Amino acid sequence: MVTTPISETRKVSKVEGLKERSNYLREPVATQLLENTTHFTEEATQILKFHGSYQQDNRDNRVKGQEKDYQFMLRTRSPGGYIPPELYLTMEKLSEEYGNHTLRITTRQGMQIHGILKKNLKTAIAAIVRNMGSTLGACGDLNRNVMAPPAPYKNRPEYQYAWEYADNVADLLTPQTGAYYEIWLDGEKAISAEKPEVKAARERNQNGTNLNDPIEPLYGEQYMPRKFKCSVTVPGDNSIDVYTHDVSLVVITDPYGNLEGFNILAGGGLGRSHNNEETFARMSDPIGYINKDDIYSAIKAIVATQRDYGERFNRRHARMKYLLHDWGVEKFRETLESYLGQQLEPFKPLKEWKYQDFLGWHEQGDGRLFFGLSVENGRIKDQGSFQLKTALRKIVEQFQIPMRLTPNHNIILYEIEPTNKGLIEDILQQHGVITDAQEIEPLVRFSMACPALPTCGLAITESERALPGIIDRIRGLLNKLDLKDENFVIRMTGCPNGCARPYMAELGFVGSAPNAYQVWLGGTPDQTRLAQAYVDKLPDEQIETFLEPLFVYFKQSKTKGESFGEFCHRVGFDSLREFSANYQPSDQVPMKQTTTKPRKDRKNQNRVSVPDEMFVRLKSAAQEEGRPMNHIINEALEAYFSSKKE
Repeated sequence: MVTTPISETRKVSKVEGLKERSNYLREPVATQLLENTTHFTEEATQILKFHGSYQQDNRDNRVKGQEKDYQFMLRTRSPGGYIPPELYLTMEKLSEEYGNHTLRITTRQGMQIHGILKKNLKTAIAAIVRNMGSTLGACGDLNRNVMAPPAPYKNRPEYQYAWEYADNVADLLTPQTGAYYEIWLDGEKAISAEKPEVKAARERNQNGTNLNDPIEPLYGEQYMPRKFKCSVTVPGDNSIDVYTHDVSLVVITDPYGNLEGFNILAGGGLGRSHNNEETFARMSDPIGYINKDDIYSAIKAIVATQRDYGERFNRRHARMKYLLHDWGVEKFRETLESYLGQQLEPFKPLKEWKYQDFLGWHEQGDGRLFFGLSVENGRIKDQGSFQLKTALRKIVEQFQIPMRLTPNHNIILYEIEPTNKGLIEDILQQHGVITDAQEIEPLVRFSMACPALPTCGLAITESERALPGIIDRIRGLLNKLDLKDENFVIRMTGCPNGCARPYMAELGFVGSAPNAYQVWLGGTPDQTRLAQAYVDKLPDEQIETFLEPLFVYFKQSKTKGESFGEFCHRVGFDSLREFSANYQPSDQVPMKQTTTKPRKDRKNQNRVSVPDEMFVRLKSAAQEEGRPMNHIINEALEAYFSSKKE
């Protein structure tokens, strides 16, 4: 049994050395924070991530020959998306005083502030911690924010268990180093609400789960090979994208609502790299069932398996999904069982997964209400007559109610007295915020985009700023084709890392070049099947011409109740490409392999013939590029006649 993350002979990446030399996440952050500079070194930024911050620069403000516009993003660690009123008001104030005047809800139920300067970083983090928040572990090579369904059902015990164990797993896997409080609060440690049984479970060594390390018994000096993501949900509720996490727990109760144990899924993850087949999106696998009394031991066993056997040299291959892929489920299960000291029970049957966003008004089950508020792309802001940020501040200040951030970057306000329902609606409506979920454009309601440009250093192209306009264009196309009632899940990211989970969407856009996207098709409305890459590089201006034949085919051949993503999966990509290659828009000059008599019921049906060999090449090119053959011919003819003029 391996008992340390890294053996003396094991080849490791540069980042592993930085972690080992950091003195448990202290250096070089602590030293460089005191320096009168606008930014940290590359080495320090790697360690800074563990503290919940990314160093960024605003690419919109880049000027040749001048220093980058350095700024910092701060992200909260908020298990289950819980944001108490004092924390929200603090974040809102910090965004105004030190940030870019907006807040951003993440797809892992955290909250981000962008635009903080280095000189204000300590003040901001200290304020967050002193107001019931934390940024520790929101980024970096360790357990990230633990997700859970955001619905505050007080009369459904399984939802309460999901919240409880999301908190407990987050506490179990919290780094124990004192560096965070030393650096940002001058040693003042926040009051801990950690349960004694969680602390005891962390300290208990079982078959090598704990290392011989007095500071970090679970992580050691090197922490995890890469980020590690967990979720807890209830049967049937896929508001959290259950298949996309390193570990997902599913609450299992008896007929009376008493907790019995948890189903365990493992090995999900969506980050990948373009043109690198060794990296790929992967759905998690069912691993087994564990009794509630052994759940913390099981989590530790999974962590130890990834910690000790996960890749530490090639960071692109370091997520736990690659360990599952390389080993297979059986070997993975056997290894974690060796740490656990017992066998897992078989995976319990589950009901069908359904996506829910909980928008609108609902009963909590205890006499109070909750309200699900749609936040387009998670951006809380004031813009013109739309004053969402101001409205939320007024509501939280006046009613002192908590909120839960959702995995689709929306907000749930809860613990609302029924007598306050009208007052809250009035505030929202007075500030231009839609309160009726049925009035939200469905393509917007079920869409997500990552921030991308200008602040994300990994972004290849636009995402958050581009998606609203692209959705308008897609809706216009659907209306044109008499598909007004159709809607589906659209997700977009500015790079292949997949923060908005585009690989589970029915229509996913993944940045592959400036103003161009890889297109993924075939996911489901409930995020239960991985989509597949259909086109590698679609220019933004060609989105309508690319989608039109697909939508027409969908309209002509879909079955009753079939969604666009399900249709694409059923007919297959070969069929989609064949239809697109031969599709003839009514407002375009069509091309055929041979000349035929024009149809009497349509004008401008002029035909030209091409040799068989040329037609085969033309069709192949059209399929490869994902666009009609006549578009390629038109380009060639335009180029020909342009050259003749010259």
